[in-house]
Amino acid sequence: MTAQRALFIPGPTNVPEKIRQAINIPMEDMRAPDFADFTLPLFADVKKVFKTKTGQVFIFPSSGTGGWEASITNTLSPGDKVLTSRFGQFSHLWVDLCQRHGLDVEVIDVEWGEGVPLELYHEALARDKDHKIKAVLACHNETATGVASDIAGVRKALDNTGHPALLFVDGVSSIASVDFRMDEWGVDCAVSGSQKGFMMPTGLAIVAVSQKALAAQASAKFPRTFFDFADMSKMNKDGYFPYTPPTTLLRGLRASIDLLLEEGLENVFARHYRLAEGVRRGIKAWGLDLCAKEPKWYSDTVSAIYVPEGKNAVEVIERAYFTYGLSLGTGLSKVAGRVFRIGHLGALNELMIMSALAGCEMAMRDVNIDIKPGSGVAAAEEYYRSTAFDQREKTGIAA
Repeated sequence: MTAQRALFIPGPTNVPEKIRQAINIPMEDMRAPDFADFTLPLFADVKKVFKTKTGQVFIFPSSGTGGWEASITNTLSPGDKVLTSRFGQFSHLWVDLCQRHGLDVEVIDVEWGEGVPLELYHEALARDKDHKIKAVLACHNETATGVASDIAGVRKALDNTGHPALLFVDGVSSIASVDFRMDEWGVDCAVSGSQKGFMMPTGLAIVAVSQKALAAQASAKFPRTFFDFADMSKMNKDGYFPYTPPTTLLRGLRASIDLLLEEGLENVFARHYRLAEGVRRGIKAWGLDLCAKEPKWYSDTVSAIYVPEGKNAVEVIERAYFTYGLSLGTGLSKVAGRVFRIGHLGALNELMIMSALAGCEMAMRDVNIDIKPGSGVAAAEEYYRSTAFDQREKTGIAA
């Protein structure tokens, strides 16, 4: 196949040409006297995406997992107790990371298809009269199941119980795609990655940290070197890094932030909702169910779709890939073979989504899943037409 494959996994996402061009530059001197003229404004503008004025951002050459590790090791100590919930593969991996670091992890297991259990968080925090829980972890968007959670509600549980624990949020598949309000929600460590809403190649862990979390470094006992906030802070204040930074990816991040701010964050969020809603209407027209059990859990960045009983989602994924050049997300862990996933985040528009739905329809029909031809595409088409924004209104071009 000579044509570009259609990429509809929930990350890495499509890289816009402006970002590709920004990355494709010669190597540069990361200790040049004018390097800070580039990095300091970049740090300031990354904060805008997290919606924080008081926090500090750190950009590590890593993935989201490295961002998790940085958050844990810079603020906690071995044996500290943390409260978290598990309702998908990625919230499970965060539990695993904490346990491997020797933390005392109180895990609330939730049925896959639901999200952070606010009432159970509130109960656990209210019981903790001695404030042994040092951090509360919440996965904003569980990529494995297409489930979004209410982070403002977690903050409310902390505030209503008067609990001083730090609030950590996994925003890897949400930040830069759906609304995230670090300061308003009182988030202490927010973790994202370059390969999803930031529309870049994998390679950067982008972490925003509150002043409260920065202060916690003084008592944190975990050893750390590569992910040390103190080392980064010392060098970042002047625009430099404690080790060789990935300068090409930083240039790509600059282009990414420019694209996001040019579109306007609220417009980015509205676009993601609209594209996701078209996908959801298409799924409903197929007669299939989302893994997310209720509308309050629906994710605007990824939809996990159950295949009918007795069918294997892997067959759909393989047929889509090998026959139609369409990459879909696979089911993970408990939902392996039961769901396929459509990633609808990053640099996408209506026609791109329509192609994904058409590819899914063909692949499902090829493996004998009984859906009406064109039904999902038609449902999405009608929704997109009824909610279309005429670009002439923005440009002033006469009809």
